[in-house]
Amino acid sequence: MKLLLVEDNERVTRFVVKGLQEAGHTVDNADNGRDGMFLAASEPYDVIIMDRMLPGQIDGLSLIEALRKAGNRTPILILSALSDVDERIKGLKSGGDDYLTKPFAFGELLARLDALSRRSQGTGTQTSLEVGDLRVDLLSRKAVRGERGIALQPREFKLLEYLMRHAGQVVTRTMLLENVWDYHFDPQTNVVDVHISKLRQKIDADFERPLLRTVRNAGYMLSADE
Repeated sequence: MKLLLVEDNERVTRFVVKGLQEAGHTVDNADNGRDGMFLAASEPYDVIIMDRMLPGQIDGLSLIEALRKAGNRTPILILSALSDVDERIKGLKSGGDDYLTKPFAFGELLARLDALSRRSQGTGTQTSLEVGDLRVDLLSRKAVRGERGIALQPREFKLLEYLMRHAGQVVTRTMLLENVWDYHFDPQTNVVDVHISKLRQKIDADFERPLLRTVRNAGYMLSADE
């Protein structure tokens, strides 16, 4: 998922961003309502995580109300130390979709984000991807080729998911850097090549037909076609 975190507490921001990135998600963050509004209006996000108590004139609830008035329907999870029932009601009435009180368990945060993302996509949500005999389950985050399970690290799963969503298309290094690593510049490293090599070993080793190909001077392609 691509997520936006609007949170002014640096410790909470570091904790949440680190955990979400380790889980394979892309995260942008802002520490005030003005920057949060700009990012929310500039980029498409699967879910917005909103701290209720923000510095400056635009607090969390005001930002949510402004986004809803502007027609933004991205699911919003409110984070707040205010746990009273009346406060939770205010948050939900302002346009929030869920409310999580601080301190919180990171596992619960992940579960709520997954639920909001599924809910926003409706009952027809795509829960799996297939290319030839390779299949990934987007809910359990497991991959199988034929009858063999494939153990993937979070970044490898995200890389494979992106390639499968673009099966049959040439995917460039720049596309992978931007969408899998969230780099909007060339880090001058071989991180893409290293991960592609590891992924190829996992999904193609010992199989008669390779699925992951290198397209010379262009990028990579995942395809079951000859």
